[in-house]
Amino acid sequence: MSKVGVSLKIDVSKIEKGRLFKGQKGTYLDATVFIDLDQLDQYGNSGMVTQDVTKEEKDQGVKGPILGNCKVFWSDNRAQPQQPAPHNQPQGGFNQQPQQPVSNGAPPRIDDFDDSIPF
Repeated sequence: MSKVGVSLKIDVSKIEKGRLFKGQKGTYLDATVFIDLDQLDQYGNSGMVTQDVTKEEKDQGVKGPILGNCKVFWSDNRAQPQQPAPHNQPQGGFNQQPQQPVSNGAPPRIDDFDDSIPF
């Protein structure tokens, strides 16, 4: 099995705080990383990070907001991603605009969320 190292750059101001949830050991966010190991986007990124939505929202075609990008910085497989795409050709939808989520079926709000967290 191959292994990769991935760095994330997340714009925390785009996190929909109503989707944060309390767990046993802290406050959590469900997110998904989409990675293209073969092609970099026009900015040299390997993929994007999106905030998860509920199954019901997915069924309705709702997509979570794009929170940021990721870069594969290390791989035990010697193959490296191809060079970035030209600036006039977006690759892999990494720069698409997110749709507004629907509030139905969203995880419960955290009533005691600490707004002093630096995002």
